[in-house]
Formats: sequence, structure tokens, C-alpha cells
Amino acid sequence: MNEDYSFLTSATAFVVAFVAAGLLTIAFKLIYQWATPYNERTLIREGNVAAAVTLGAALLGYIFPLASALEHTVSLVEFAVWALLAGVIQIVAFTIVRQVVMRDFSDRIVRGELAAAIYMASISLGVGLLNAACMSA
Repeated sequence: MNEDYSFLTSATAFVVAFVAAGLLTIAFKLIYQWATPYNERTLIREGNVAAAVTLGAALLGYIFPLASALEHTVSLVEFAVWALLAGVIQIVAFTIVRQVVMRDFSDRIVRGELAAAIYMASISLGVGLLNAACMSA
């Protein structure tokens, strides 16, 4: 009987964490798309690979620290705070690249330039990995 209760408790915690992570990821995606000066949804539907690469990498760069937070936090509130921080850091990284490092970044993505997309993808993934590692320190 104790094993059934333990499984039920674990399964419930899994569902709550998975749903919370999913909702936070959707929220991040919507906020990230709002923060970009181009419309990823339209560009991706038109076959713009550069827009898909940058958005996909930003999502992964967000999900890495989200996974780390799931592993290292003890409450849903603490998890949500780490998720918020991870999202802010990703958007700040995007903003720095777009406004400081590569001022024509947005135009290059709209034109479908993969070099700019791959550069931004590497920044997003790198920031996400560092962010995840720092959460476990």
C-alpha cells in the first residue's frame, strides 16, 4: 500500500511540474516573440529557416535552465522565479546581440541569413547552458 501512495505522490508531482514547465515555456515563447521586432510565426510559415533557428535555439536556451531549476528547486514558487530569471536572461542576450553586436540582425533574419541565425543560436544555447549550470551551484 505504501508503494502505491509513493507512486501516486511522485506521479502527481511529475504532472504538476511538467504542466508548469510547459505553461512557462509557452509564456516565454510568446514574450520572446513579442520582444523581437519581426514576426517569427509569419517568417517560419513562409519557410524562413533563419527565423526558425533563432526561435528554436532561444526556446532550448530557455528550457536548459528550466530543466535545471526543476531538478534543484523544492517549491513551485521557487521554480517559477528561476524560470522568470531564465527568460529575462535570454531576452537580454537577444537584445544585446540585436542592439550592440549586430545592429542589422533583425533585417538579416527577415532576409533568411543563416550566418546571423547560427550566431544568435550559439549565443542563446550558450547563455542557456551557463544559466542552467549556475542554478546548480
